[in-house]
Amino acid sequence: MKIFAALVAHCALCGPATAQAPDCKSIARAGPRLACYDKAAPPVATPAAARPAPSAVPVAKADGEKYVDVISAEDALMNARLKNICRGC
Repeated sequence: MKIFAALVAHCALCGPATAQAPDCKSIARAGPRLACYDKAAPPVATPAAARPAPSAVPVAKADGEKYVDVISAEDALMNARLKNICRGC
């Protein structure tokens, strides 16, 4: 009986603790609506150590002067990494 009373008291006291999220859906214009969502859940900044290192994959120029096959470059990089895996350690 004590457990039931404790459970009822816990549920009664936790009701007001529920978060009240802003009603961003009702905003018609995109800019203010996105700002409302950003205020509700701000982006989390990642530390510099957790960010991935920039890849060495060549990128094609914007003017289309020279075509660079990015997928082949990524495949070659991945194959080189796979060859370095120790298979009999």
